[in-house]
Amino acid sequence: MVKGSEQVAERSEERFSSHRFRSPVGWVTLCCNGAELCGLWLEGQRYFGSTMPAGTVEVEGDASEAIGQALAWLDAYFAGKRPAIAELPLAPAGSGFRQLVWERLKEIPYGEVATYGEIAQDIAKAQGKERTAPIAVGGAVGHNPISIIVPCHRVVGADGSLTGYAGGLDKKLWLLEHEGVDTSKLYRPKRGTAL
Repeated sequence: MVKGSEQVAERSEERFSSHRFRSPVGWVTLCCNGAELCGLWLEGQRYFGSTMPAGTVEVEGDASEAIGQALAWLDAYFAGKRPAIAELPLAPAGSGFRQLVWERLKEIPYGEVATYGEIAQDIAKAQGKERTAPIAVGGAVGHNPISIIVPCHRVVGADGSLTGYAGGLDKKLWLLEHEGVDTSKLYRPKRGTAL
């Protein structure tokens, strides 16, 4: 990213820009293709910027409508409101399977959690399959390029483990508590990939 540059990354005629801002969970980077939000990453997050094209320009303020809408959404969210995900134009880049999982994540209500297994059952049903492996769902959840808004933080292990958040367990716990989730039955795993 080049701050203040007039150059713009292009991918199939799309122009990409990004914006950083400080949130209650630390620095957040937004990326848009002009009309749609295609990324939201927490600083230090695994797979940070993985779908952001090289040459994306960092801009100040809400230089695009998509970034402006996302900033307003996040302001409302962090103020304790429950803005609708459908209010935002989203364009996360990923395979068809990942898209199915990310759509399912958007159905998890504020203040609630779902397990990888529950999501796997829903995806299997949507695909007309007998089953889908929870580990495959975990891979898709972990690669979600629009954190917070596409609420991957609301996914937990079947045993109540907080594992599986690319942004870090402290941030996942903060987001769940912010939304009013009863975290007393959830726990931090002693080992795992998301510690």
